[in-house]
Amino acid sequence: MYKIIRKKELNPTVTEMHILAPLVARKAKPGQFIILRVDPDGERIPLTVAGTNPEQGTVRIIFQIVGATTAKLNFKKEGEFIQDFAGPLGEPTKTGGIKKVCIVGGGVGCAIALPVAEEFHRLGADVTSIIGFRSRDLLILEDEFRACSDRLIVMTDDGSYARKGNVTVPLKEMLEQGETFDEVITIGPLIMMKFVVAAVKPFGIPCTVSMNPIMIDGTGMCGGCRLTLNQDGKRVTKFACVDGPDFNGYEVDFDEAMSRGRMYTYFERRAYDETCNLLSSKK
Repeated sequence: MYKIIRKKELNPTVTEMHILAPLVARKAKPGQFIILRVDPDGERIPLTVAGTNPEQGTVRIIFQIVGATTAKLNFKKEGEFIQDFAGPLGEPTKTGGIKKVCIVGGGVGCAIALPVAEEFHRLGADVTSIIGFRSRDLLILEDEFRACSDRLIVMTDDGSYARKGNVTVPLKEMLEQGETFDEVITIGPLIMMKFVVAAVKPFGIPCTVSMNPIMIDGTGMCGGCRLTLNQDGKRVTKFACVDGPDFNGYEVDFDEAMSRGRMYTYFERRAYDETCNLLSSKK
């Protein structure tokens, strides 16, 4: 059993928790994830490590309430426990040799991007962060990104805060004006990452994408997170959870990944509604 030390609402649909898990806190690196179960009968879900405090033995997770399990998790209070918390899993984000990096995060994907930006900052790299949200109400982690970025650009789709537009707008402007980076790393919705890759490709800058959005089981056994990479003219199958979650963005077949992700929308929504109704009846 793993105790919830702190819980905080970051916006109406996103929650932050600090879980007491000393072994995970000592080992986890940026880009890796954990698998948790809320209760003995619950499903296993992967969540990316959003930060650690090895001294206190805590791991920070940030999740969006979109399905049955995240609804159950959000129902938990400080001081209560969750059943399982296993990790760290997956390959850490590669940082070697990168002196100037651009981190592009979208929505709750910013929770994954933040520890990556913090690690580059700790290593002395020049960090530009671009974070985007649909509106001001959904903004998260601005202060944390500002603290670890040499330059921070905040975008909102509706213009309700900071600059109006999506994250590719300032990215394209910088690149067209001659700005260069050792690498661009993007984490967020699949459609956002697809267009970030398209924006960067004409300039030949390495672009890494995090395929966390398609992970399900987290061990490679379910096959739900398989994706197709185009490598040297061949189509190669990989698994986001065991081979990633980071991949060369130029190789990923995003259209296939997005199509597969839409297959379970109806079932996920039905499970979410049933769980919410059950939890509401217990209040």
